[in-house]
Amino acid sequence: MELLGMTTILLLICISCLLLVTTGRNRKQPPGPITLPLAGNMLQMNPKNLPESLKKLSEKYGPVFTIHLGPRKTVVLYGYDVVKEALIDQADDFSGRGNLPLLERIFKGTGILTSNGETWKQLRRFALTTLRDFGMGKRSIDERIQEEAHFLVERIRNTHEKPFNPGRFLTHAVSNIICSIVFGDRFDYEDKKFLTLINLLDENRKYQNAIQTRLYNFFPTLMDFLPGPHKKMLRNIEEVDKFILEIIAQHQETRDPTCPRDFIDAFLNKMDQEKGNGHSVFTVESLSRTTLDLFLAGTGTTSITLRYGLLILQKYPEIQEKVQKEIDRVIGRDRRPCMADRSQMPYTDAVIHEIQRFIDLVPLNLPHTVIKDTKFRNYFIPKDTMILPLLGPVLHDSKEFPNPEKFDPGHFLNANGTFKKSDFFMPFSAGKRICAGEGLARMELFIFLTSILQNFTLKTVVHHKDIDITPLISAITNAPRPYDVSFVPR
Repeated sequence: MELLGMTTILLLICISCLLLVTTGRNRKQPPGPITLPLAGNMLQMNPKNLPESLKKLSEKYGPVFTIHLGPRKTVVLYGYDVVKEALIDQADDFSGRGNLPLLERIFKGTGILTSNGETWKQLRRFALTTLRDFGMGKRSIDERIQEEAHFLVERIRNTHEKPFNPGRFLTHAVSNIICSIVFGDRFDYEDKKFLTLINLLDENRKYQNAIQTRLYNFFPTLMDFLPGPHKKMLRNIEEVDKFILEIIAQHQETRDPTCPRDFIDAFLNKMDQEKGNGHSVFTVESLSRTTLDLFLAGTGTTSITLRYGLLILQKYPEIQEKVQKEIDRVIGRDRRPCMADRSQMPYTDAVIHEIQRFIDLVPLNLPHTVIKDTKFRNYFIPKDTMILPLLGPVLHDSKEFPNPEKFDPGHFLNANGTFKKSDFFMPFSAGKRICAGEGLARMELFIFLTSILQNFTLKTVVHHKDIDITPLISAITNAPRPYDVSFVPR
């Protein structure tokens, strides 16, 4: 009996060990480099060019690997197949927003960009519905963009062919579109408050490049005690937030609940409807953060894309000429471009897509998290793990886009000259967290770019072969190098 008892115990131990090994295999987590205490893998990467560092790690560890950004464990997804599997095929599992401490400080966990769970679902659903109601994707917003493009063209015409940096003009024009939707009206280009706002945003784009700003996302507690550009960046956002709160207060005094003028009025109406709900996500704070979210996103990314696009077209005057010929054939010189023209302009459409693909505006994407313990391929990813589904490797995939480092509109054209769609085209990300303003951005890019090229030819101040179109890599976005250009009336 004693021998039998010992045998039973040994058998149970063996079974337990086998179960542990099996469980361990089933819970295998993505591989990655050895980490250091506190620093994680930061010393193994180039903070000035994280995409290149991550590319080298993917070559060693494969398309799914683990790194530690400071103490924060992060799973990186490198390549179209794994990004698609995560963001589209397993969209719900990967729908959380990863915590970037700097964005958390700015948006305080509310608004569309950084919120999670039910708060995010309700705010995003409301924002998409309301933006649609106020014209996003409809004819009315088409007309607003046409009108703003006309103001932009006249402003450029008044430069009388003198070389200048068009960045400010483009930012003002693009910002006025989201302002008209969110605040109810556009601003005059000389409006002092408007100019102050744009200056604050311009300053913050420069502060993004500072090493202190990048380190804040990895060591926020330490960086809170240190001075630097990251502190100035946060103060600038506070000033923008004050401006938004002032506009909200004005709307509260002047709105007619039966006739909402803009996004803020619609949100205030929703707050009234939810007054009896003690757990409502519709509050003044969430309104200010959602408005800030829409204003920042609606001003920055599209204006940078346009600025970069104009630089690229200077580099390749033959491409500019082909676009202008298509504009002359389809639209002419007198009528304003509209979205209905795009379907008849495959080359122009291909050029705009190629601009977005080539510049890879947000190469790292914004971080996601898994909202539950998740099995992904052969790996186990614990709940709340931060995920970086990189967009750069997708947009620069050499199998889908031959010679991806070369600017070539042919990447989006069939042999017969018709427009060619690509599932790899993900400049707005993909899945549940795809950019809420994608439709608006597409309209702005087409109408602003065609309006400019309909009226002007871009004249470089240096030889076009000497133009450098490689990006200035920042913490979040790729931006073009500063340049001046002359706009010569056609």
